[in-house]
Amino acid sequence: MTATQHGSLLSVRNLQVSFPSERRVARVVDDVSFEVREAETLGIVGESGSGKSVTSLALMGLVPQPGTVTGGDVVFEDRDLRKLDESEWRSIRGAQLGMIFQDPMTSLNPFLPVWVQIAEVTQLHLGYSRERARNHAIKMLEDVGIPDARARAGLYPHQFSGGMRQRVMIAMALACGPKLIIADEPTSALDVTIQAQILELLRRLKETRRTAMILITHDLGIVAENAESVLVMYAGRVMESATATEIFANPQNPYTRALLRCIPDLAAGDRELYQISGQAPDVSSLAPNQCPFAERCPDVIDRCRQEFPPYHQVGDGHWSLCWVR
Repeated sequence: MTATQHGSLLSVRNLQVSFPSERRVARVVDDVSFEVREAETLGIVGESGSGKSVTSLALMGLVPQPGTVTGGDVVFEDRDLRKLDESEWRSIRGAQLGMIFQDPMTSLNPFLPVWVQIAEVTQLHLGYSRERARNHAIKMLEDVGIPDARARAGLYPHQFSGGMRQRVMIAMALACGPKLIIADEPTSALDVTIQAQILELLRRLKETRRTAMILITHDLGIVAENAESVLVMYAGRVMESATATEIFANPQNPYTRALLRCIPDLAAGDRELYQISGQAPDVSSLAPNQCPFAERCPDVIDRCRQEFPPYHQVGDGHWSLCWVR
């Protein structure tokens, strides 16, 4: 196992995650590679079913059965995460790697006050006493912008609004000061105003705590404002990767260009909103010898249906999976 590159906090190489299906074993994450550097935000974007969330679960050692990580390397601070046993995973999750799940209502325990749920993390990983853990939980609730935190710490999840529940999740994820946070669609269930507040909160916490972040979303607008680098995924594959500036200024992959066209343009007036034709494929039925985006791609050529495309460099740190250059 080679060490992570200089300045790299997390190095993922050729990650594969498979699930058995009626037809064959479906590789829902296939040959995914990326780096996350200290205090950097990596945005992972793509439609539902592209493998974004499964990738994040693989990084946390939480791939649900019967899925398994079947290949690749995941190195965090020179530590091979694929070699950890469950007790070692428990010592890392929450302490060094935190996760903000998509739906806080299903992730928070409805039977426990929120301070207890935050305190459990610091009692387990930092050895805090119950009283110290409670005070720390209240401080974390204050840090994420929950008003009258001391009084509200004793409330249950259902007594908070959706935006406030998400703030509780963020407080829990940050309680032990992890070096990397994975935020899986952290604003998907929130209205636009609350989304902006949560994203601003994440930006502020990242700047003050120097925490690296993987931001998973289907919204390229969120990525544009919050990420330094971007991974575009489709059908379990990385279709394009580059800095956020490069992705938006010079997209090279037809799928990336199609996603960008889906962003509403207020200057376009009454022009019909663009949508990608067809549906994202079932990865268990994909032909191994063609591009996964071939059936929906506006730039498709015969070769796309006959040979799997190469992942080639199109610029400095800019890569694309495509035959058409």
